[in-house]
Amino acid sequence: MDTKVNLVNELKHITTEGQNPNTLDIDLLDSLGVLKKINTEDKTVAAIVGQLLPEIAQGVDFIVEAFACGGRLIYIGAGTSGRLGVLDAVECPPTFSVSSEQVIGILAGGTGAMYKAVEGAEDNKQLAIDDLNAVNLSSKDVLVGIAASGRTPYVLSAMAFAKKRGAKVIGISCSANTLYAQNSDVDICAIVGAEILTGSTRMKSGTAQKLILNMLSTASMIRSGKTYQNLMIDVTASNEKLYARAVRIVMQATECDFITAEQALKKADNQTKLASLMVLTGLDSIQANAALVNNKGFLRKAVEQQGC
Repeated sequence: MDTKVNLVNELKHITTEGQNPNTLDIDLLDSLGVLKKINTEDKTVAAIVGQLLPEIAQGVDFIVEAFACGGRLIYIGAGTSGRLGVLDAVECPPTFSVSSEQVIGILAGGTGAMYKAVEGAEDNKQLAIDDLNAVNLSSKDVLVGIAASGRTPYVLSAMAFAKKRGAKVIGISCSANTLYAQNSDVDICAIVGAEILTGSTRMKSGTAQKLILNMLSTASMIRSGKTYQNLMIDVTASNEKLYARAVRIVMQATECDFITAEQALKKADNQTKLASLMVLTGLDSIQANAALVNNKGFLRKAVEQQGC
């Protein structure tokens, strides 16, 4: 009973658990009225995240450095926070042609917890350690602990364990917590205020977390040579839509016609970046691949090296 009372008292001091004075009448409104309330609250999130750009940039620098030395980006969280991490991780391979092992999402309770809550998983400290051991966490990796409340035992345990392993730790939360900050090399705390529905952190907190995760992964990939201009030059043509996108990207990157782009992709084994370099420089696939390797995958540098 004492533990339950302590937790109730603890929740009083967590920002995301507060009662929002702007939505006290939300149960009296019609559908449009409810949506206006939600939209008004959502508008505040991006500005709050914008105030954290220096911290997010520091996190990006850690991730870029990790990628350069063979390290990984590992997200870990429980509930909505963990699911958002998994979502961001699984989008990286098709978007940037990275290995599914380079960006990993770990959710308290395992894969099944994506679809149904696993009771008690977020309170299990040992489970977090076991999950990190299962992916062989090393000092070369970057761990991103995601917890709206900043107090989730599973996430805090993971962050403390990662620090002991020598990995860099990024904390993403929506409520200030001293212990959370102490276990982070970079503390990204987006205090978006009380939720539209009290404690429903899949709302504003979830939106803030998604924005930050988008920034961390996308900016890290850009700075690792996975784009050319603003094009997803490393996209994997794994289905009809993505193949069409790959053709279009080659056309946009090189200002060539459809036939030239398609022929280049065929010679490049559907590798968009390689095909683009071949069109831009006239190199064959072997020469172009060597040029990319010499320039650590950066297409712009490879093109410039050829004097084009």
